[in-house]
Amino acid sequence: MNVLILAGAGLVAAGIPLSMMRTTVVPIVVQILGVSVIAAGAIALLVEGAVVGAAFRNAPHPAFGLDGLSAFFVIVVALSAIPALLYAVDALKATRHPRSLSALTAAFILVLFGVLCARDVSTFLVFWELMTLVPATAILVARRDRAVRRTVFIYLAITHLGGVGVWIAVLTLAHENAIGSQLVDGPRALVIIGALVGFSTKAGLMPLHSWLPRAHPVAPSHISALMSGVMLKVAIYGLIRVLFQWAAPPPLWAGLIVLGVGVLSAVGGVLYALLQRDLKRLLAFSSIENVGIVAIGLGASIILAHDGQALWSSVAFAAALLHIANHAAFKGLLFLAAGAIGDAVGALDLDRLGGLLRRMPWTGWAFLVGCLAIAGVPPLNGFASEWLTIQAALHVGFSSTAGMSVAGALAVAGLGLTSGLALFCFAKVIGLTLLGEPRTTQAAAAVERPLATRAALVGAATACVILGVVPGLLLPTLIHLAPQAAALPADTAIDLPGTGSLKAVALATALILVAALVWWLTNGGPRRAPAGPMWASGQQVGPTLQWTSAGFTKPLRLVLETVLRPRREVAILERPGTVLNLRYRLEVPNLFDRLLYAPVHRWAMRAAAVARRTQTGNFRTYVFYLLSLVLILLALVRSGLLR
Repeated sequence: MNVLILAGAGLVAAGIPLSMMRTTVVPIVVQILGVSVIAAGAIALLVEGAVVGAAFRNAPHPAFGLDGLSAFFVIVVALSAIPALLYAVDALKATRHPRSLSALTAAFILVLFGVLCARDVSTFLVFWELMTLVPATAILVARRDRAVRRTVFIYLAITHLGGVGVWIAVLTLAHENAIGSQLVDGPRALVIIGALVGFSTKAGLMPLHSWLPRAHPVAPSHISALMSGVMLKVAIYGLIRVLFQWAAPPPLWAGLIVLGVGVLSAVGGVLYALLQRDLKRLLAFSSIENVGIVAIGLGASIILAHDGQALWSSVAFAAALLHIANHAAFKGLLFLAAGAIGDAVGALDLDRLGGLLRRMPWTGWAFLVGCLAIAGVPPLNGFASEWLTIQAALHVGFSSTAGMSVAGALAVAGLGLTSGLALFCFAKVIGLTLLGEPRTTQAAAAVERPLATRAALVGAATACVILGVVPGLLLPTLIHLAPQAAALPADTAIDLPGTGSLKAVALATALILVAALVWWLTNGGPRRAPAGPMWASGQQVGPTLQWTSAGFTKPLRLVLETVLRPRREVAILERPGTVLNLRYRLEVPNLFDRLLYAPVHRWAMRAAAVARRTQTGNFRTYVFYLLSLVLILLALVRSGLLR
């Protein structure tokens, strides 16, 4: 397995120099082969429960290795990377710098693998920083307009400021000789808080999420699929390492914080996703929602462990891992499908799409599968992991203490609200994108994408179906990765003690039969109604009479108007007795930007203005600063405060 994984990494790395060829097909194919070989080695390692390579070490000497948890995340990376690379075969041909983007894609995948395989503090932190810088470079290579440059700056600023927490946590653990073992008497609170801030920022958890809905929509679609489907999960991997291994056992307050942040992210993410018009921005907010669901599972695992429910703590942990894999599958599919739609139509504004299921059947049906999966519709993969997470949250509600029970009840309510809003959100996406009549001439002229793109979408959609139909085969392996490992029999159905079972195969069969019956009754049955003209109150039927994104979500906006504070602009051009034109503009500002980031930005600019006054350009002034610093340090050493 070790040789297999090294060979795969070598093939992916070979894709970087090969990208300098005239064609990008060969390097992309080599990268696909390399990722497939790495995935095969990781699957074998995970099934056998083996460990390869070096063990974790505190010394800053480069070392690499894989254990079960790393192998699982390597498989998740491959689950998104293979369709993304296959999509890039066609997509890169239309870009300005295809060879550079091909090389950066290979580098990004290698960096993701590097974070997961790093076994020392220096290697981990180097790859961690590269995981931010490489996709930022890819975005700037693909697009160089001023708005995109500002977006990349915000992305780098927020992730690097939040990433200070990662450096504090990891370096403190290394100083306490806790990497690869457990923190005994060290500053546990400092490590946990640093990890929560640092890893949550890169994972896109609220309120540290502001970079995500800005950066993901402007990236090339295959890079967006890797960022949303994988990069966020690699940050969760780091959080799991710290909370569940190196700083284990995590205190109860850490579990309550993770659970609360998860509920906030899940509800807030799907709510803001529902209000978006741009498809990729909507998908970016939806990623915040799904990372929030993962955080709910991890928080529930910590709380249940403190309550003495070892089995359900393991189930909650496994539910979080299963949702990580599921989200990688359907979010990668949705970003790739959004890229295919954008290339075909020239826009991703939901109000400029429509009728694409008939014009782009392969893309449309794959996109439909992704939308149903992310909405949690059975028997697709999103339903299985969300069902498990809700079961775990219910058992938090049955805890022995009142505080835990209240936390569990709030988590169940948040998950229920999230599920309902997600279904509402993607019903809007399906209706406005795939159904109805085209709203623009570009949508009416859309044609199906090339073969490689179709293969990528169909492959990702197939993964969503398989993961949804046989989740019980994965659950025992994932439970075994939990800190308090439990034993469950491998079966296609999920059968947990003390709760109902999820027989996904039987459910899928029943739904297929019902769908076939409905299709026969509506299309080939004996009483098929003839098509007739549509009555629209005397108006000419056209695209302007169809539902819009704002119209679809208006009832919810009105209910939450005091919280969301939407801004509306209405411009009416009229002459006496006649309205010639009406223009309506709606904007829902992000509350966290207005209440958190805007004040911090103002304070930072004021502090910078004060600090700028010290930059006099006078040599004697700088000598005075240095002498003052030396005297202060000597005084601290003399007093014993600094050793």
